Amino acid sequence: MKKYLCECIGTAVLVLFGCGSAAIAGGVLGTLGIALAFGLSIVAMAYVIGNISGCHVNPAVSLAMLISKKMSVKDFVGYVVAQCVGAFIGAGILYGIITCSGLDIATTGLGANGFDSLSAVNLNMLGAIITEVVLTFVFIYTILGVTSDESKSQIAGVVIGLTLAFVHILGIQLTGTSVNPARSLAPAVLVGGEALSQVWVFIVAPFVGSALAAFAYKFLNEGKSEK
Repeated sequence: MKKYLCECIGTAVLVLFGCGSAAIAGGVLGTLGIALAFGLSIVAMAYVIGNISGCHVNPAVSLAMLISKKMSVKDFVGYVVAQCVGAFIGAGILYGIITCSGLDIATTGLGANGFDSLSAVNLNMLGAIITEVVLTFVFIYTILGVTSDESKSQIAGVVIGLTLAFVHILGIQLTGTSVNPARSLAPAVLVGGEALSQVWVFIVAPFVGSALAAFAYKFLNEGKSEK
């Protein structure tokens, strides 16, 4: 249960600080600031819970580990449930903070993802799907690469956090950047409306991108250890 609890805490931190930065201070921080908030959340958690749960804090990461046979189906289910619970806790805390302030949920949102009118550049649904598949592929592919070599274990958290930040730099103006089904689900449910009707894209596309990354990594690196 300790690893599940760690995944819950880690995901709550990611959603609270990442989505919170976008919702509350997005106009001040800008794209780079929001991207760093998401990335630094991962860096912080990686060095706290990484040695307990691996710091997935993302169902798409857990799926890649399942496909790579680095975790069991039982743990995969447990991780995803814990991550979703953590996402709702983080989004719930953010919701409470905003409602206790002079801000308005309808105006600020909760950092929910979206396309069409919810996209800063009016990206359509197909564009959103392509964006999320590609960004998730790059993110997961990097994770698989940096975690497969024990000599890189000390810097893995920094590399993964920076990778999450740089995919956000491209994706924020397009979809708000998901690459994480749990991170997308909780804000969408609490905000409701159009964000909730579109959330399926930000659940399906990251899983597709994750699976593609896992299979690509397995194919391209097969036999590498023997060599």
